[in-house]
Amino acid sequence: MDFAAWYTLGVVGLLVAALMSGRMAADTAMLGALTLLMIAGVVDITSAVSGFGHPSVLMLAALFVVAAGLSETGATIVLSRRMLGRPQSLRGALFRLTVPVSCMSAFMNNTAIVAIYLPIVDDWARKLRISPSKLFMPLSFAAILGGGCTIIGTSTNLAINGLYVEYVQNHAAELKAAFGVVEPSLGKQFWWVGAAGVPIAVLGLAFITLFAGRILPERRTAASNEVENRRYTVEVMVEPGSPLIGKGIEEAGLRHLPGLFLTEIEREGTVRQAVGPEELLESDDRLVFVGVIESVVDLLKIRGLTPATDQARKIEAHRTQRTIVEAVVSHNSPLVRRTVRQSQFRTRYNAAIIAVHRGGQRVTGKIGDIVLQPGDTLLLTTHQGFLEAYRNSDHFYLVSGVDGAREVRHERAWLSIGIMAGLVVLLTIPTEKLFGHAIPPVAAGFAAAMGMVVTRCVTGTIARKSVNWQVLLIIGAAIGIGRAMDQSGAANGIASVIFSVVGPMGGYAAIAGLFIVTNVMSQLITNKGAAILMFPITIAVAADMELSPEPFIVTLMVASACSFITPVGFVTNLMVAGPGGYRFSDFLRLGLPLTLIAGTLCVVLAPLAFPFNPNNTGASQETHLPSRSHLREASASSIWFDEPASPMVRSPSIGGGLGGVIPVPVEVRSGVHPDLTRCIFAPRNGDNSA
Repeated sequence: MDFAAWYTLGVVGLLVAALMSGRMAADTAMLGALTLLMIAGVVDITSAVSGFGHPSVLMLAALFVVAAGLSETGATIVLSRRMLGRPQSLRGALFRLTVPVSCMSAFMNNTAIVAIYLPIVDDWARKLRISPSKLFMPLSFAAILGGGCTIIGTSTNLAINGLYVEYVQNHAAELKAAFGVVEPSLGKQFWWVGAAGVPIAVLGLAFITLFAGRILPERRTAASNEVENRRYTVEVMVEPGSPLIGKGIEEAGLRHLPGLFLTEIEREGTVRQAVGPEELLESDDRLVFVGVIESVVDLLKIRGLTPATDQARKIEAHRTQRTIVEAVVSHNSPLVRRTVRQSQFRTRYNAAIIAVHRGGQRVTGKIGDIVLQPGDTLLLTTHQGFLEAYRNSDHFYLVSGVDGAREVRHERAWLSIGIMAGLVVLLTIPTEKLFGHAIPPVAAGFAAAMGMVVTRCVTGTIARKSVNWQVLLIIGAAIGIGRAMDQSGAANGIASVIFSVVGPMGGYAAIAGLFIVTNVMSQLITNKGAAILMFPITIAVAADMELSPEPFIVTLMVASACSFITPVGFVTNLMVAGPGGYRFSDFLRLGLPLTLIAGTLCVVLAPLAFPFNPNNTGASQETHLPSRSHLREASASSIWFDEPASPMVRSPSIGGGLGGVIPVPVEVRSGVHPDLTRCIFAPRNGDNSA
């Protein structure tokens, strides 16, 4: 390796150290490392910054907007109740979360699944009083495990499979004579990685369910109902025609909001206290709750409940412009020592009081009859301009907004779910059969995001705020660093050195070495880059050892998919790192045992399902398969294979060339690497387009 390769490895080492120390934000560390590589000229500027416009980054930005649409319409509440339920323990929660996510990830893009699940799981964790840190990493790992079960589970599997099919077609006679290996059928292509991937997923999910709760720390505390939190007494009414009518208190989801307690029900002038969980709700019931602000906001988002005061319905503001704020009454306020009704509060401020907090005391009585005192904290439903209008008013000591307190558009919940379902369909089916051309995943994602905005499931302002720019910066920088690893030759240098050690030790040692090298590279340069860079090395090693390439290819797929040890190895890990509050070492705690499980099973199962010598005969010395010399020639010039803008979940019918799966670089087409070209990209039947 030359200076550029060693310099790149040094920068990557500093990056890993910075991330492990926890003293530097992940986006700052990643951008700093990329800057050092650009300054040194290791990677050209175009390649370094192209990651920020990469299809996966753009797709993720669109998915943030889709997730916002689901949240703003209350669809996340509907989905969480139906998909996740209410388990009685952390292990039960992990089981209910990871199994369906893993199953869906085998047939859908795991990035989309995690993006959609994040707000659902965050809300679910709060209701269960479980730290989100106990759930977000298992969510990512379950998606990764599921993706390794089928060829369409990840685009990496599909790319490797396409390269291998091309290789077999170009060397059909030699491979059949030596090992009886022929081009795999479409059915085999779809499921063959599952020979190792399915057992790994089953055992991995069992490990996560049993031990993740103990291994993962609480980086974010669970929602609590501690006494010191500010508590409000709030009255809500069951609207006529509400979907809650006829349901019990517990069935309606009113019994398990953290830090919120139902104290009484007023029905037809009769007050019922100590209400049981089976008490059925009726139209116009007035429910009195006592609880913390976060749970009061959640209560007001439940479909079919409305603030009991009729003043809330008279506010002059469109429902999309309404919000909830807290205001502390000052001693100079004209509200002091007057009832809410006497003060004409709604007329004066275009706001309605829905709850009052007074220094730890419960303020009883109707809202309109409460006599306000200096220091009273008022919970108001009002228009968004209230904050600016009264932030500096001497009527209030303090005016502050409440996070996530926008009015929920329940009537659009199923519309937003329909838009999400449409996105899933576009990502799943072979769209070229319906539309005459393949719809790229980015286009499908943008269409879903625009659908959310156009149908007013989410406003443009909220859509812009919903995009997590930190995650996008981290992923974009990670792609640039991966390209620097490739262009500098550092990736190929590491791989060839390790294989020179394990290659002579036999087939199982070579399989183990392949898993280790690929997995380590996946942690540093993302799984897609590692898989493509390792493919020619894998083929060359199998040929040098005169062994069937099939167990090596399956191992390459599994190893590149199992990126559990660092947050930068897989997009979904980056997505959960911030919301979960994880440190770099947290991924190592849970990810290392999972990686050992996956590696051990893969080394054992891959050769059992696909033997090294299916014909029980050695390969002929005359067989012209690629050797390690081709690896040396290939490493003389760096090649980066871009992820194409083709469907994230594709049809398994990919028996043709690699067009639409991996674009072939100009250097290869022009004959710079003739041996590698013959090995992988040789045209067939007079097709000169590679």
